[in-house]
Order: sequence, then C-alpha cells, then structure tokens
Amino acid sequence: MSSPDPLDLDGHALALLLAVHDEGSVTAAAQRLGLSQSAVSHGLDRLRTLVGDALFVKSGRGIVATSRAVALAAQARPLLEQMRCFARAEAVDLARLQGTWTIAANDLQAHLLLPRWLRRVRTQAPGLRLRVVPSSVPTLDLLRDEHCQLAISPRPPESDDIVQKRLFSDAYRVFYDAAERAAPVGRADYEAAEHISVLYEQPRRSLDIDQWLLAQGVQRRIVVTVPGFAGIAPFLRGSTLLATLPSLLGAGLMQGLATADLPLDGPQMPMYSIWHLRHQADPVHRWLRGLLDEVVAEVSAPRPPG
Repeated sequence: MSSPDPLDLDGHALALLLAVHDEGSVTAAAQRLGLSQSAVSHGLDRLRTLVGDALFVKSGRGIVATSRAVALAAQARPLLEQMRCFARAEAVDLARLQGTWTIAANDLQAHLLLPRWLRRVRTQAPGLRLRVVPSSVPTLDLLRDEHCQLAISPRPPESDDIVQKRLFSDAYRVFYDAAERAAPVGRADYEAAEHISVLYEQPRRSLDIDQWLLAQGVQRRIVVTVPGFAGIAPFLRGSTLLATLPSLLGAGLMQGLATADLPLDGPQMPMYSIWHLRHQADPVHRWLRGLLDEVVAEVSAPRPPG
C-alpha cells in the first residue's frame, strides 16, 4: 500500500479543515461549504489519512478539535489566503476605483487620522467613498464582516484570522482651561479638583486610564461623563474641570486647551490598525493601509516649540 502523498492536499481540503474547525460541527461545516454531510465526512477521512491524525473527535454530543487540528488550522489560514491571491491581478487603476470603504473607529481616531487619510486617498482614487462606524471594542464578528475593511482601536481582538499592526503609542495628559485655573500641582491638587471623563455605553465601560488611576488608588471626583471625546472640550472651556486624556487630542478636539503632566507616571495608550486575514494581500487594501501609515507618521512627528 503506497504512503499518502502530501501533494494530494489542495485548497478544498484546507477550506474543509477550517470550516469544521471554526464551526465545531460537520453539519454546520457542510452548510457553510455548500456540501453534503457525507462529502464533508469523506473529506475529513481523506485529511486524516494525509496528516496521520484523528483531527476531530467526539465530545458529548459534538466534536472537538485535536491539538494537531488546531495547529494545522493556524497554518491553513495564511496558506488558503495565498492560494486565493495567487491569480489575483496586482495592477490596480486607482483613478477608476469605485466603492465604499468602511472603517470602524471611535472619535479620537476618526478626528485625528481619517480626514487626513481621506484627502490622500481621494487625490488618487476620487471614486472611493468612506464610511466610518463606531468601533467600541472591536469584535471578531465586526472584523470578519465583509462590509468592514479595517478597524482602528487600542484594543485588538486576538484570533489567528485577525491581523494587527501597532500604529503608535500616546502618553496621557491632563487638559484644562488656563483662563480659569492653574495647572494641578501634585497628586493632592489633582485629586482635589473636579474631573470630566468619557463613559462609553455599548458596551458600558470607562477609559483605560480611568481604570488604571483607580487601581493606583487615585481618588477623583468625576462630576461629568460624556459618551465620547468630542463632548469634553465644551465642558472644559470656561470651567475649572480637569480631563485626563491621550495627548494627541491636543492637536484636534482639545486644541487651544492647556495641558499638564499626570501627578504620577502613567501608562501609554497603544493604537492598532486591525483587519481580517483575507485582506492581507489585497493590493488596494495594502495601498490604503500604507496611506494610513503616512498619516500616522505625520501626526506623530514632534511639533516645533512655540
């Protein structure tokens, strides 16, 4: 009897492996692939022979992947994407490009990066439109949705089919209206002040810096909360309130307000661009990600004094 030939492995086999792995069910995998259950079962038997492993075993009323199947699925995703891109044309006529690009971003990213990004895009691809949706904490479903091409967030979800790239890290600063008060001096002065912050509603959560300060035992009187960064500046102006926020907001939504150091060494806020693996090799997606990198370099560049 001849030994299995690894070259018998093809894209259909990889897709079948991933479908059963992701769905956790032969029936659901068959529906996803548009095949019969018997065809999926036969394909699994062929795969088991090729790799020398059971791949999926019974667990209660369902099935569970073996450790070998989990490892193979992680390898299969990029392989399958490369196979899909194998015959994809690389040449793109940007001037003729049409369509809508959907980016998930909250107000900091949307105000800081996306207007500059869109201006760059439309100088070469005037037919491309932008739709911005709230990212909140990006979910795997959001990124797997074919209608959302990119998310920008400090909280990338972890999955072997999600790609993330760190765009920048930003320090936190204390914003205030210098016409109404002096900069807080030390922790006691900072804690004695009244504060404003962001409280997101869906899902309900506070800023990472607020959670960190609380963990350090910093006691603040937060007298106002708003659903996004865009609502903070109107409350700060003409008041003695303090707001502890990412420093890059000073170049946009908080422009014209004074800033001071935190009263203790604080964390950095990271920012990531996040996309599904299926977009990794797409030439238009790569071009648009490259323009985003250019914008990040521009806004992150040190500003001249004065």
